[in-house]
Amino acid sequence: MLEQARQRTVEFQSRLGENGIDVAVFTDESSIAYLAGFWGYLSIEFGRPTFLIVRPTGDPVVITPLMESEMVGSMTWVQHIETWQDAGTERWENVLARVLTDRPGKIGIESSVLPSMVRNWFDDQMPGTPLHDISTVLGDMRMIKSAEEIMIMRQAGDIAGAMMQAAESALGRGVAEYEVALDIINAGTRKAAGFLTDKGWDAFISPMIHNLQIMQSGRDTSMVHRRASVKRLEKGDPVYFCFCNMAQFKQYKLGFDRMFFIEELSDEAAIVQQTAIDAQQAAIASIRPGITAETVAEAANEVYRERGFETGYRTGRSIGMSYLEAPELKQGDRTILRPGMTFAVDGGISVDGRLGGRIGDSVVVTQTGCDYLTDYRREILLVDR
Repeated sequence: MLEQARQRTVEFQSRLGENGIDVAVFTDESSIAYLAGFWGYLSIEFGRPTFLIVRPTGDPVVITPLMESEMVGSMTWVQHIETWQDAGTERWENVLARVLTDRPGKIGIESSVLPSMVRNWFDDQMPGTPLHDISTVLGDMRMIKSAEEIMIMRQAGDIAGAMMQAAESALGRGVAEYEVALDIINAGTRKAAGFLTDKGWDAFISPMIHNLQIMQSGRDTSMVHRRASVKRLEKGDPVYFCFCNMAQFKQYKLGFDRMFFIEELSDEAAIVQQTAIDAQQAAIASIRPGITAETVAEAANEVYRERGFETGYRTGRSIGMSYLEAPELKQGDRTILRPGMTFAVDGGISVDGRLGGRIGDSVVVTQTGCDYLTDYRREILLVDR
């Protein structure tokens, strides 16, 4: 992985030169991981930014909090590491200024993810200096996944499958939502651990499944992103699981959703859920190189219209080291699909705040169509206990 990250950086440096950018300043965790092969754990939420500075020529520079520098140095291939401290002359503002120098030239940033505290620093220290958005320069590289990246995403899919099996096994009348969520976390963690060793770069990868489990049941099913609660499941409850902020491995994120029903479901609920499944399957069946992203969305929307439903949701999104990359499977996105692109593809509708139909999988575009990265039964799922 580290050698691949180094090769990506070399390619990115060439693209920087082609675009006339003198220096790129990265603060986004996923972009830094993609190029430098590491990630920290303090992040901007703690007021502690990490930077990756890349020029068209020369060695990249990492700027990281002193307390994380030993770990960062062991994870990354980048040799030049500058550290900063919370107080005194070695605050991050001073270290960043020193690395950029008085005349940095044309500066590139990822405008949509640049933290406000860093933007404010540029405004204060370099007033009037234009910052050029280079999101698409790196984004174009990240669209197409390598064979090694796809292998990791398949492992993430195996982890997600183990989590969903644990979810189904834990469901039953009278079971509390949070108890199901705990089983999901345990199953995913154990599956992830099986892909890891305690040697080299692997030793820095935690198998722990984290983030709050998206789960809702009964009358709350249409709330989409509600978290698991102390509510106990009842007969007839629909139960929706979204693993989109939990199904990840080695920084690669997937989309994965399923809906279950406790013991029984109404005819109306069956129609809504089957519509979501059929729409998702129509979208996936349409995926192949050469078509536009919005064409995939239209394949799903056609099913909704035929069944008398409307949906306000996109059909899917590109995935990778970020939860949301480009392109998106929605009306107006005319990006041409190419082999190696990876997507989370959803079927989703809500009806009057009462009912919801949900299903989601991740796929990779192949030379002739697409392959699943996630796998679980794609049908109405009834739990008879």
